[in-house]
Amino acid sequence: MRGKGLKRVLLALCLMMAAVPAVAGEEDINVTEIIYEHTGDAYSWYVPLPVIVHSRSTGWHCFLSSELPCEGFAIAPEGDPFAGKVVEMTPEGPVRPFDISITRNVLSLIISSVLLVLLILGCARWYRRHDVLKEAPAGIAALLEPIIVMIDTEVIKAAIGPDYRRYSPYLLTAFFFILINNLLGIMPFFPGGANLTGNIAVTLVLALCTFLATNLFGNRHYWKEVLWPEVPVFLKVPLPLMPIIELVGLFTKPFSLMIRLFANIFAGHAMLIGLLCVIFVTAKMSPVINGSMMVVSVLLGIFMDCLELLVAFIQAYVFTMLSAVFIGASRQTNH
Repeated sequence: MRGKGLKRVLLALCLMMAAVPAVAGEEDINVTEIIYEHTGDAYSWYVPLPVIVHSRSTGWHCFLSSELPCEGFAIAPEGDPFAGKVVEMTPEGPVRPFDISITRNVLSLIISSVLLVLLILGCARWYRRHDVLKEAPAGIAALLEPIIVMIDTEVIKAAIGPDYRRYSPYLLTAFFFILINNLLGIMPFFPGGANLTGNIAVTLVLALCTFLATNLFGNRHYWKEVLWPEVPVFLKVPLPLMPIIELVGLFTKPFSLMIRLFANIFAGHAMLIGLLCVIFVTAKMSPVINGSMMVVSVLLGIFMDCLELLVAFIQAYVFTMLSAVFIGASRQTNH
């Protein structure tokens, strides 16, 4: 069994290396470009994806990304303000149309959301059809129940308190959404390989949800501590130093959530791709150096893959825990 597991890991690494362009002749590869190409968004993902744009002059257009350039649209080249995006070629120059294309990140978001819904509905279906007092959970329910109970009782309930049930659906959804996308991002084959939680726009939306849940439902004691904290008066009048610090803190907390998740996932992808690129960077050197670096790169790649599995869970756990702590602070009672 161990031999089969090792073979699967090596196969996954080979598939990841296959995604790195080969070195042709004397041409040097651009490691930075490869890293950003892998971690960024794109209009294709293993297969061409639908491009859906609206031009102010010609209306809606829909075609596959493999057909670009066509119908007056093209991908903006490097150096252009819209580099990598679909632009409309006009006499005045390239113009960015209204773009709702199914890009790599959009398709990955759809797949992960559908997978999350199927997992939760499958778990709920088992509980509807069985008596938990008479039999132990099986299948998907057996897989998800320990995780749900752990997050719900040891994280959400412990941080928020008696009023925790109203926030459990959001926090559990956020945890599993991040965890699923982190795990899919490690997979080097479809439907994995996208860097969704390493995209700052996605982490921004997640942090914004926590920001709204914290401040829209904060009680009067929470807002009293923000606007008129219990500190010496000279820190509040005539210069409202502490209220200003507290108001800034309302935004720095979700900002830290956004940056922490984005940076950790993006860095993991960048390091793994960088390690695999070492094989191709040393391809023009002697066979001994290239062979040695290949062994080192593969071994470090296996180690990084195992580490990324741990990071995938830790980052989902940390985001959920900090969100619960921030929400719990907004539900505090009078001292």
